[in-house]
Order: sequence, then structure tokens, then C-alpha cells
Amino acid sequence: MAATVNTPATATLSPPWWRRPMVIVTAGCLISIITFGVRSSFGLFTTPLVDLRGWDREAFALAMAFQNLLWGLTQPIAGAIADRFGAARVLAIGGLIYAAGVVLMAISTNPVMLTMTGGVIIGIGIAGGSFTVVIAAFSRLVEPSKRSWAFGLATAAGSMGQFLFAPLGQAFISTYGPQTALILLAGTLLLVPLFARSLTGSAYVAGASDDPDDLVSAGQALRAAGTYPSYLMLAAGFFVCGFHIAFVTTHLPAYLTDHGMSVAVAAWSISLIGLFNVIGAYTSGILAGRWPRRYLLSAIYLARGAVFAIFLVAPVTTATVVITSMLLGLLWLSTVPPTSGLVALMFGTRHVGMLFGMVFLSHQVGAFIGALLGGTIYEQTGSYHLMWILCIVLSIGAGLVHLPIKERRARTAEPTAEGSTV
Repeated sequence: MAATVNTPATATLSPPWWRRPMVIVTAGCLISIITFGVRSSFGLFTTPLVDLRGWDREAFALAMAFQNLLWGLTQPIAGAIADRFGAARVLAIGGLIYAAGVVLMAISTNPVMLTMTGGVIIGIGIAGGSFTVVIAAFSRLVEPSKRSWAFGLATAAGSMGQFLFAPLGQAFISTYGPQTALILLAGTLLLVPLFARSLTGSAYVAGASDDPDDLVSAGQALRAAGTYPSYLMLAAGFFVCGFHIAFVTTHLPAYLTDHGMSVAVAAWSISLIGLFNVIGAYTSGILAGRWPRRYLLSAIYLARGAVFAIFLVAPVTTATVVITSMLLGLLWLSTVPPTSGLVALMFGTRHVGMLFGMVFLSHQVGAFIGALLGGTIYEQTGSYHLMWILCIVLSIGAGLVHLPIKERRARTAEPTAEGSTV
């Protein structure tokens, strides 16, 4: 009588409850809610911390700029480690570093210390605990037919975090002051290691993978990406996305209070962007599985430019702030599902964490410039007017640069099998 062999494939028929598909997706989304939510609330601390410490806005903008830059610089490293050893460890450690950075930011007493804590340490922590690592995990843990949906859901969850944490952060600031508020926000990040446990593993079926690039090394994948024009155009467009998001999240609350809006309206503007991006990102994830992704990205960026232009010429009232926040929300992180989907399409899922991390580095270089330049221009001119114009110009450029992208496998990234090329 033949013995029954317990293969990896049969072993996955009855996974523990915390490794079931819906639990995996839910855990990843909860991580996105917390990590992106806390990050999105930092703009609310611009005026309170500046007033408390006697700094200027440029000092706070510099810290936020370095945060975005370090996030970008370490994201490919975090992605590569997640590709090699699994996302769960990276998310857990990243969440702890992130929490430590927020606590240290609360006790920073000079601009240099603020840059090191709120900038460098938090930037590294976000890279490990970010929704980009969650997306990389989903690319292997979720079956191919549902990946675009899962990418959109993870991105939408980050936006839900922005919706929830913006008023929560403002409530903490109003009740306890900015220092205690930061410590309370840090406490929520301690949940990340707990949720990360479900995102262990390397494929949606243990011992099997739909990725034909398992034999391609990280170095080969990087070389292929660096010589593939469509990948480079995708990274160039994502630079603009980072520029927009960092400028708005860092400076919009201060811009609104400068125009006579209350701090409550400023907080709700960030919150509404997050709420409506739940719709925008989820819809984008669905559309990215049905429509040409390059056209979807081009439309998103051009629409952003139109919203910025209207907001610039319209009077700043509660109504215009609400409408602009809603429209920006629909276009906010809706770039992520088609962008990450294109990376997976071009190069497969084996090194998606690293390769999407490289595209995200471009995003964060844009974020560094957007956050810092916003503060610099304000200090030099006393206005954000030039920044809004620059956002419009960059939107047009991003809309155009996506059009020539080829939505197909990068030939140089594909290994040959028995003398054939793909």
C-alpha cells in the first residue's frame, strides 16, 4: 500500500486561520491604515511644533523632506529583504523603528534633532512598515486574478488611515498638545508587528509560484529595469506623484490657516482626501485590471493638474476646500495600483518588492523636493503660489510621459528555457 506523501501543495489545503486569504488581506490593510494614517497626520503638527519650539516652517519642512527621502532610499532595501526573507519580519521591525522615531520626534528640542528623528528614523521605519511592503507581500500571497484588486484595497486602506488619523491627530493635539499627541500616535504603531504575522510566506500556494522569473537574480532584475525605457518613464511619472503628495500633506494645513480657515477645516481637508481616495484607489485597482494602465495613469495626473489649477484661482472658502479635497482624494494614491501592476507585469513577482521600491524611490525623491521646496518658497516669498503653479506644470508632464509606456514583459528580464526566448 502506497504511503501518502505530504507535499507542500497538500499542506496548504488547510492553513491556520491567520494564514487564510481574507485574513492576510485584512491584516495587510490594517497595517496600511496605521502606518499611512500616522504619516498623513504629520502636516497637522507644522504650526503647533513650530510655535512650541520657536522654529520656522522651513525647519519642519526640512525634517519632512528628509523623512520622505530616507523612506525612498531605504524602500528598495526593505523590498529586497522582504523578497528574500518574507514581508512579515520587515513589517514588524519597520513598525517598531517607526514607533521609536515618532516618540523621539516628540522630544526633539532643536531642528537638527527633529531632522534625525522625524526625518531619518521615521523615514527608515516607514520604509519597513509601509503599504509598499504590504503590496509586495500581496503580489506573492494573493492569487494572480485578484492581485490588482488587492493592490487597490491596500492602497485604499492607507487612505482610510489618512481619513481616520487626521481628525484623531488633531483631537490629540487640541486636547494634549503636540508632544503627547505624537506619543499617542506612536502607540498605535505597536500593533503593526501583531498584524504582520499573517503576511508570512512567499507564494499564494506554498512551494509553488506563478512567477517564471524565479531564477533571475536581484542584480539581473535591476540591470534589466535600468535599461528598460518603459520602467524609467514609469519612475519619472511617480516622481511627480511624490512631489504632489508631500507638498500637499506637509503644507496644505498651513496654507489653509494662512487664508483664515480654522485648524478643524485644515484637519478635515487632509481627512477628506483620505476618505475619497478610498474610493479612488479601490476603483483604480479594479480599472487597472481591465484598462491600459498607462492611459489610466495619464488621466489621473492630468486630472490632478486641472484640480490644482481650479483651486489656485478659486477663493479659499470652506466649500472650495471641501470640493478640492474630495477631488484630490479620488486622484491621490490611485496611481499606486496601476504603477505597481505595471512593475509586476514587466518583471514578474520574484523581485517586485525591490523593483517597485526603486520606482518608489523616485516617488520619494519627488516628495523630498516637494516638501522642502514648499517651505523654502514660502519663507522666501511669503506665499505658496509658485508651488501650486509648479504642481500644475508637473501634472502635465507626468500625463504625457506615461503615454509611450509599453505594457508588456521586459524581454531582457526573462530567463531562457532550452534555447527559447520569451
